[in-house]
Amino acid sequence: MDQQTTRNSEPWHSMAMEACCAEMAAGLEGLSSDEASARLQSHGPNVVQADKPPSVIGRFFRQFNNVLLYVLMVAAVLTALLDHWLDTAVIIAAVLVNAIVGFVQEGRAEEAIRAIRKMLSTRVHVLRNGMRVELDARELVPGDVVILQAGDRVPADARIFDARRVEVDQSVLTGESVPVIKQDGVLAEDVDMPDRGNMVYAGTLMTRGWTHALVTATGAATELGLISGALRTIESLSTPLLDKISLFARRMSLLILVVSGAVALFGAYVHGYDLGGMVIAAVSIAVAAIPEGLPPVITITLAIGVRKMARRNAIVRRLPAVETLGEVDVICTDKTGTLTANEMTVRVVVTAAGQHDVSGVGYGAAGEVSDGADARAMELVKELATAGVCCNEARLDGDGDERGVFGDPMEAALLVLAQKAGIDGDSVTTLLPRIDMIPFESEQRFMATLHRSQGGGGILYVKGAPETVFALCSSELSLDGSKPLNVEQWQTTTSNLARSGHRVLALARCELAEAPPGVEGLEWRGRLELLGVTGVIDPPRAEVAGALSSCREAGIAVKMITGDHGETAAAIGRDLKLADGLEVVSGDDLDAMSPAARDEAALDRHIFARTSPMHKLMLVESLQKQGHIVAMTGDGVNDAPALKRANVGVAMGHKGTQAARDASDMVLADDNFATIVGAVQAGRIIYDNIRKSVIFLLPTSVAEALVIAIALIFGLQLPMTPAQILWINMITAVTLGVALAFEPGGPHVMQRPPAVSQEPLMSPLVMWRTGFVSLLMFAGIVGVFTLVSQTHPIEYARTACVNTLVLFEVVYLISARHLERSSLSLAGLRGNPVLFGVIGVVVLFQLLFTFTAPFQFLFESAALEAQTWLLIGAAGFGVFAIVELEKALRRWSAARA
Repeated sequence: MDQQTTRNSEPWHSMAMEACCAEMAAGLEGLSSDEASARLQSHGPNVVQADKPPSVIGRFFRQFNNVLLYVLMVAAVLTALLDHWLDTAVIIAAVLVNAIVGFVQEGRAEEAIRAIRKMLSTRVHVLRNGMRVELDARELVPGDVVILQAGDRVPADARIFDARRVEVDQSVLTGESVPVIKQDGVLAEDVDMPDRGNMVYAGTLMTRGWTHALVTATGAATELGLISGALRTIESLSTPLLDKISLFARRMSLLILVVSGAVALFGAYVHGYDLGGMVIAAVSIAVAAIPEGLPPVITITLAIGVRKMARRNAIVRRLPAVETLGEVDVICTDKTGTLTANEMTVRVVVTAAGQHDVSGVGYGAAGEVSDGADARAMELVKELATAGVCCNEARLDGDGDERGVFGDPMEAALLVLAQKAGIDGDSVTTLLPRIDMIPFESEQRFMATLHRSQGGGGILYVKGAPETVFALCSSELSLDGSKPLNVEQWQTTTSNLARSGHRVLALARCELAEAPPGVEGLEWRGRLELLGVTGVIDPPRAEVAGALSSCREAGIAVKMITGDHGETAAAIGRDLKLADGLEVVSGDDLDAMSPAARDEAALDRHIFARTSPMHKLMLVESLQKQGHIVAMTGDGVNDAPALKRANVGVAMGHKGTQAARDASDMVLADDNFATIVGAVQAGRIIYDNIRKSVIFLLPTSVAEALVIAIALIFGLQLPMTPAQILWINMITAVTLGVALAFEPGGPHVMQRPPAVSQEPLMSPLVMWRTGFVSLLMFAGIVGVFTLVSQTHPIEYARTACVNTLVLFEVVYLISARHLERSSLSLAGLRGNPVLFGVIGVVVLFQLLFTFTAPFQFLFESAALEAQTWLLIGAAGFGVFAIVELEKALRRWSAARA
């Protein structure tokens, strides 16, 4: 049997150990060395195999697989064959810049698989030949018996037996916020993986106790390995903008080839022009029409966005993810550590005097216990808090909000409660030194500690599951002293807390006249005095509620997808006001649904609990299938497949696993959900700026192509030479376009719906503005050329046309900063400190182009007279005024509609 068969052939959790051993052909004394060697040959080493990542060279050459670049490369070959080396050099430079840009943009999540491999233990204790030996975890095979204790990383999936007080932190696989109790026994076959209390899984961490366990799956057949396998098969999606640009490039390339070829043939056969000259003319039309400045401008815009987002604690790993954030309309988020602090906190204390709310989040001491109706009620809270300090094995290190926790998170929460209640834990343990203890056992579900009191007597403190502690009590501590226990009332209190998502602990004590040497033989069962109960929860982060409100204003739906229990998830959802009608859908519910019903649930429901990694992936894919742009947040290995599949995968940088970070597109350095909202705002601004860049760059390309095509069709002199057109594209496209990358964004960027992902790059507004402005520029260039060429040489007239087109670009840049609003105001000119700097650079280059001998030699330019500059200025102002008038008419029309 191979690894995968071993993993899925039997439900190990529902079988008795004898049946497990029989199926595995193994015994509880372990395998022999010979049998282990044979199985190692059959199953392979206990590792998660990783695919070989693509080579750096291969990744670079893949960047040339672009239809626009194909057109430019063919143009470069043709100009080289015809000895037009300047044109060839400029075209090749444009191609290389684009390829380098693509190489920088490309980001793969291959490190995620290697990170998962590192989560397997390197050394493990195993029974071989009936003896305990230590070996490399790679050598583990199904049928081995491993010995695990607190602090060990579980090396493989295994069925436990002979367990002693075992608790396992399996949050990396399930997202549960507290360690899970594990014990031997047979479970029902339909129990989900997170609830299989007799199984341990590779990559999880033993936090308490020790156990023997029979290995049932290794390497790729483990739950961890299945996640790794899913990562290898999941393709990272292209971003919506890149998809639009790719479609635009294919269509534009076809149009350019058809138009340039037709114009060249028309000139050769109708006007009788030289065929070689017509080839250069066709190349000129192609180079003029291709907006080669667009890829660099997009990359620079994204890179600037990356720097801005890094200052907001959002570290971008894949450059295109920056603009995708602007189109996100659904955020699927993990609960533990993302919406919540991943730090257990006592939120409620109930004594016989009433309920007290506890403020503060996590393990920081900030917060307080609310006063009850009677001032004496706080004395009961302090008695309970003292019990929580004494009956405790956890430790807090450090000060402030970033304290280290050693031990059980629930016990750490009790230590923090004591501080908020004004109890000095060190003083308590000094005044009440521990004599003996009964450690927590999963079978008994309580812990007890015996202490010596100051008067020479003793005191026994007990904490544990409420139903267990209630059964050990005969009385309860009230404001008037001890009174008979009201079991029914406490059961109602406990049920209400549990339904609201709290994990409930009961605490009790038994005062003794003399301090015995130990608990053995001590008669205390049934004699305890109940001090009260605590409601513990992993609370929402303080800033998340505001962030969710911002998401709603921005038209972004938020889905909570967690491996935790439904009651806990629903409680957090209610606290955060996640949405109206918080019906919880479980992983089992999803499995039972038809594909259509699952798609409907993914769209309409907001809380999904007890989910597996594949459920998370399934929900992300379902939303994407319905046309949504999905951001997925998470911190565990279980989140990695969905993080990789999402349009934007967002991992936690502080408490998240390396596997999650490496599968993501973006990492939150502060693990703060609110940071995502800031990142979305930045993404929307970036998306708007890229859209502005497209609207700015296309009219120039179309106008240049029109100038050449019309001149050739009608047998006229070219108003600009191919070299001069390449100069314009090289100098102005990137410099002026870059200025738009620094636009600060409008005031209402987060009060509008997300960009529509299905909207093509050439939207109606882009098509209209491109056609309208390109015709204006074309008319202006022809007009200037016609007037100037009547009285000046052709070189002079062409220089005037080049400067006219550059001025058109400058004034149109100012107008394009606001697609709808007017730019005819001081407010319209402010807000972008780079704008006038890049305009100054372009003016400087144009002065060099016009007045210096080297540039005059290379580009056949000539110095211009003052009256020609006045004509150029008038043409530029005219274009600006007409575009602003068009915008005003659009605003007027929209206001009347």
